[in-house]
Amino acid sequence: MNVFLVDDHPLTVEGYNSALLGEPFGRHHPIFTKAYNCEEAYFELERAISKKGSFDIAIIDKGLPAYKEKSILSGSDLTVLIRQKMSDCKIIMITAHTEVIVVYDIAKKIRPEGLIIKNDISPEKLQLAVMQVLQGNQYQSPMVKNCINEIWKKELMIEDYNRQILLYLSKGFKIKELEGIICLTTSAIQKRVGRMKKAFDATDDTGLVKEAIKQGFI
Repeated sequence: MNVFLVDDHPLTVEGYNSALLGEPFGRHHPIFTKAYNCEEAYFELERAISKKGSFDIAIIDKGLPAYKEKSILSGSDLTVLIRQKMSDCKIIMITAHTEVIVVYDIAKKIRPEGLIIKNDISPEKLQLAVMQVLQGNQYQSPMVKNCINEIWKKELMIEDYNRQILLYLSKGFKIKELEGIICLTTSAIQKRVGRMKKAFDATDDTGLVKEAIKQGFI
């Protein structure tokens, strides 16, 4: 199992190395390639390709020193390059950013298989993320999920229909009564309510209304 570790802090890289030698990932007998900036990462990538090798998984810090000659300005650019040259390589991106919009942009534009905010990381969680990603799943750390959920809620609430549905539910209307009031079928309304319940972490219509009111959406 070939693992590519890229972070501008050598101690962090060694920490990832040690964490991944433990169980259960250690059973894969990982071979580590390490780099500490975008330039080193570029040449390690080219070296692997020249030997007809590839990385199975790459763990990349977003805030890497740039390699301007190749227009690789961050871990995000490096991720795009790896996707182009090693399409089967799974990527976990790690970021110190906690700003909602930055985290959301990474998730939506870069689309790494795993995304972790540094404050969330631990040896156990890194192991979990790697194993999840190698099994073909997506992994998002708790703070990442919170950031994405905040944006998702705002996107949902931009839509007039969703605000109308919540408003009528808050007034005591049932979903089956709304088809005659809102120009949507009952099935379409139920789907919208389902998405909003997921975004607001609510189990029923009453809980959804309470959370929407609590968070200032109605």
